Amino acid sequence: MQATTMTAIEITQAGGPEVLQVCTRPVPQPGPGQVLIKVAYAGINRHDCGQRKRGFGPKGATDIPGLEVSGTVVATGAGVTRWQPGASVCALVNGGGYAEYCLALDIVTLPIPARFDLQLAAALPEALFTAWLNVFMLGRLQHGECLLVHGGSSGVGSIAIQLAHLHGARVITTVGNATKAAYCQGLGAEVILYREQDFVAEVAQLTKGRGVDVILDMAGAEYARRNLEALAMDGRILHLSSGDGEYSVPLSAIMGKRAVVSGSQLRVSANSVKAEIVRQTLDQVWEHLGTKVTPVIDSILPLAQANAAHARMESSAHIGKILLTVAGA
Repeated sequence: MQATTMTAIEITQAGGPEVLQVCTRPVPQPGPGQVLIKVAYAGINRHDCGQRKRGFGPKGATDIPGLEVSGTVVATGAGVTRWQPGASVCALVNGGGYAEYCLALDIVTLPIPARFDLQLAAALPEALFTAWLNVFMLGRLQHGECLLVHGGSSGVGSIAIQLAHLHGARVITTVGNATKAAYCQGLGAEVILYREQDFVAEVAQLTKGRGVDVILDMAGAEYARRNLEALAMDGRILHLSSGDGEYSVPLSAIMGKRAVVSGSQLRVSANSVKAEIVRQTLDQVWEHLGTKVTPVIDSILPLAQANAAHARMESSAHIGKILLTVAGA
């Protein structure tokens, strides 16, 4: 018999990691187009930390954080035909992942890749979807072009490096220390230590003055001017974080490079956009998962230690994904 209550992690108020507390909630019931997943692992993302700091999420969002899970389908809502109870899946979810049970839309629930287990699968949806949307759908990275990734050792950054290589692109990345540099070099990226080197000058040297075609930026406004200096003509800059401060560059600098400056928030993207990401990644990436594209797990903590997982995320000491494991899954 399915449980009626579950253990979850709630955001009790805006603040630091300590505001994440264990709670008991009713098990949600799937509505039309939804599946109910018994969670095995949940991924930690920067967005979760931002939601915790603010004490709220997008309009109508749950106060239980968590944007990606893996586990087993235990119930389905009206109209769902792709999944049956007992199926092993991973999913992008609109919050609620830090719990024993979580709802997901049918259209963003995915099969476990052939070479993956539930642990690896939990590290996949948010990083893969974010990288694909920005680097390929918005950034239009092409074979033979050059991608600059700020923060290549992060979950999104490391997947972006692998996806770019899969599609025949060159990758340069900025990282903060030698350990992260060695990791990214192992993925095939050319590395710039941003604390010791000027990434604009290094990019100019590595590309013989041409610049890079696409920049994936997680630093935000801080790099606004310097990104444009490092960009090739007709280049594209994609922002994943607003960072601190206002984005301020002379319009003439954007026009001079014929640059496209954009950004995205995956969580609030239309379901049709998410469905298209699913379609494209299933078609172009899924068969390569576990061989040419594999997420790296930094650490795994129990659900009750979500606050420690957030503290590690915010320390930036991690390499790859931080996961929560759910007791009894």
